[in-house]
Amino acid sequence: MGDFYQNGIITTLHNLSQRPLEELEAELVQFSKTRPLALILPCLYSELEGEAMPNIIEHLKQVPYLTEIVIGLDRADEHQYREALKFFSVLPQKHKVLWNDGPRLRAVDKTLKGEELSPLEPGKGRNVWFCMGYTLASGNAESVAMHDCDILTYDRELLARLIYPVANPNFNYEFCKGFYSRIANGKMNGRVSRLLVTPLLRALKKVFGNMDYLDYLDSYRYPLAGEFSFRRDVMNDIRIPSDWGLEIGVLSEMKRNYSNNRLCQVDIADVYDHKHQDLSLENEDTGLSKMSIDITKAIFRKLATNGIVFNQETFRTIKATYFRIALDFVETYRNDAVINGLSFDVHQEEQAVELFASNIMKAGNHFLQFPMEAPFISSWNRVISAFPGVLDQLTSAVEEDMAQYAE
Repeated sequence: MGDFYQNGIITTLHNLSQRPLEELEAELVQFSKTRPLALILPCLYSELEGEAMPNIIEHLKQVPYLTEIVIGLDRADEHQYREALKFFSVLPQKHKVLWNDGPRLRAVDKTLKGEELSPLEPGKGRNVWFCMGYTLASGNAESVAMHDCDILTYDRELLARLIYPVANPNFNYEFCKGFYSRIANGKMNGRVSRLLVTPLLRALKKVFGNMDYLDYLDSYRYPLAGEFSFRRDVMNDIRIPSDWGLEIGVLSEMKRNYSNNRLCQVDIADVYDHKHQDLSLENEDTGLSKMSIDITKAIFRKLATNGIVFNQETFRTIKATYFRIALDFVETYRNDAVINGLSFDVHQEEQAVELFASNIMKAGNHFLQFPMEAPFISSWNRVISAFPGVLDQLTSAVEEDMAQYAE
């Protein structure tokens, strides 16, 4: 049971009454008659063989209000793409599977790369970007939700609550971020959000003073959640990162494009658990270590566009300030865990803080060494301006793949 407290500058929609799912879905069915609804699922082929995705599909089969489901499939060869088409064929809704590694979509990608308009590296950001492009091209949806495909505790109520704020025509929200408690199996999860993002934002406020952008990010209960929803127009102008800075990058873009009263966050689940990344203490190119560097770089880049000047001394000050605040947070979370009977490993928590502190400096050094780096993928408006027929090419590639390889 959530409280009704409104913290920060973003509207929070709580779960105050445990409203029956059937009531929510009945309303969404009515909304969908004038505002068609779609879902984007960016996934890896390996997730189809895991525990989470089959359960997600069983729940989606029961969803009555979706006009279309757009699935972005990464790291799949031809045989695996065929298997994926079989896997998703049980969905009763209209659905399309983008074979991102297939020759047709690679050809579209190569054309765009010729003008430096396509993502430079593979990953979730690139997958999401192509799914958004296809959703724009199909023209079948006015409101769209997106969620990860590794949610072990998935229930279709998560989707209903996530898409409701942008589906309801009486609301004026263009974008909605999902949040939830990261408690599972008797312990606290969400280390990057708890031990990096929140204390880093507080440290930046201490170093630079209050800034609207920092207050904005700090208003989100779970800024790294992979679950969000938006209205169609958002997909035209948004520029998203292709690395682990995706979620922070999306929030930054929404801040740039829309006023705060067009944005909200919603409580979508009492329990949420998904695939966990390793801390990767010895390898900064993988796991939570890489994630922390990419996220920190994304925040630094955005602050620079707001006129903040960085140098080595600045980053040392940020690191020292962060470290003290983060250690205080460890004590706070330990006490919260104890009163709730949760297990809590102080050593592992402080190890994470030490790694994140080190990575703040690495992110800062990277920022100084590559000041002209363009981390964002071009907006679809820009791509369409350069290649007016690109959406038709994208649609044809997806349709032809599915027609050729479906059995």
